[in-house]
Amino acid sequence: MHGISQQEDTLQFMAKYRPLPDSLTIMPSKIDGLGIFAKKKIKKGTNLGIVHIYCDCNAQIIRTPLGGFINHSNIPNCQLVRFDGYNYLWVNEDIEPLTELTLKYTMYNPEEE
Repeated sequence: MHGISQQEDTLQFMAKYRPLPDSLTIMPSKIDGLGIFAKKKIKKGTNLGIVHIYCDCNAQIIRTPLGGFINHSNIPNCQLVRFDGYNYLWVNEDIEPLTELTLKYTMYNPEEE
């Protein structure tokens, strides 16, 4: 066999995997339940990572930890950018430490719930 085994490759990936970027944390939210908050200043235009993955095999959307805790705002400080079957979280404005990151949900109207 050449190179590393699949098991070694998986272990290397798991050692590097982080459910959230180092600049973010999950904390209680004034909006709803838990939310994603900045641990340090984040500059406008920063790509924070993947929030959703579209699976064509059964038309399913897989939510990542980053996508699972982001709350709605009518005046969001982040936006989704879709590319090649993935939704990425991009920062719309400079975000100060301890600020909650938000998106404007477009799949439903949260005020109807």
